[in-house]
Amino acid sequence: MAKAVQKTEDVISILNNLIETCRDGQNGFREAAEHLQSPDLKRFCLEQSQIRAQFAGELQQEVRNLGGDPEKTGSAAAAVYRAWMDLKSALGGGDAAIMAWCEQGEDSAVKQYEDALKSDLPANVRSIVERQFRSIKQSHDRVKAMRDAFK
Repeated sequence: MAKAVQKTEDVISILNNLIETCRDGQNGFREAAEHLQSPDLKRFCLEQSQIRAQFAGELQQEVRNLGGDPEKTGSAAAAVYRAWMDLKSALGGGDAAIMAWCEQGEDSAVKQYEDALKSDLPANVRSIVERQFRSIKQSHDRVKAMRDAFK
C-alpha cells in the first residue's frame, strides 16, 4: 500500500529547508570564487552559485504555489563556515583548502536532498527536487574530482 502524500505544511517545510540549502550553496560558491586563484575553479564556482540561486527561486515558487511563505536566506551555520573559509584562505590554505571546503558543503547539500527525497512529495514537487538533486550530485562529484587533483 502506497503512503499518502505529505501534508502541505510538511512539504512547505521540506522545500524551505532545501531553499536554505540552495542559498547556502549560492553564497558559499560565490565566496569560494572570490578567494580562488585558478580562473577555471573561479568560473565553475560562479556558475554553481548562479545555478543554486535559480534552484532556490524554483523552490520558492513551489512554496508560494502551496500557499506558504518561502525561505529567503541561508542558514546561520553556513555563515560560520564562510567565515572559517575567509580565515583559512587568509592563512594560506589556497585553492586546495577552498575546494575541500566546497566539497564539505556539497556533501551537506547531497544529504539534504536525499533526505527530502525520502519524503512522499507531490509528483510535481518530486520532479523538481529530483532534477535539482541530479545537478547537485554532479556538482558534488566535480568538486570532489577538483579537490582530488590537488593531492
